[in-house]
Amino acid sequence: MGKILTKITSRTLQFIEKQHVFFVATAPKKGRINLSPKGMNSLKVLTPNQLIWLNVTGSGNETAAHINENGNITIMFCAFEGAPNIVRIYGKAREVKPSDNDWKVLCSKLPKLPGARQIFDVTVASVQTSCGMSVPFYEYKGERNELNEWAENKGEDGIQKYWKEKNQTSIDGLPTHII
Repeated sequence: MGKILTKITSRTLQFIEKQHVFFVATAPKKGRINLSPKGMNSLKVLTPNQLIWLNVTGSGNETAAHINENGNITIMFCAFEGAPNIVRIYGKAREVKPSDNDWKVLCSKLPKLPGARQIFDVTVASVQTSCGMSVPFYEYKGERNELNEWAENKGEDGIQKYWKEKNQTSIDGLPTHII
């Protein structure tokens, strides 16, 4: 039976830590909803009401544009192996960039990934659990390394140039404030 909780419980935390993939959803006040799969062990629960997620450079920067506009974020985990389960975390996020004062402290709690663009510091408002009985089984075979290789090949200067060319606005024209 599904529940709505006010924090990440120890049981929920154990489930989250076992998942290889999670999904991040944000939306602007007007425009398209963005829903993206994430992995690379880039999320860390710090307290029952706080988690951080390291976002790496990609083709778009929708999450930053939406977070800067309204702060709303939903993160979903679902079991692809083992017992059926879905966990959704609803909260408010703030963007932390490499130039921000608390970047080093937060970054030290996450894996070092090439092309790191920002950390989203999420204050958990509620956690919803549900059964997940319709989610199919999938076998985890490992992480993809193509994005890391791409970022390493670009180098820091190349990443900065890419941000200027490709990550300045959302698909709906909202500023991302990446630089």
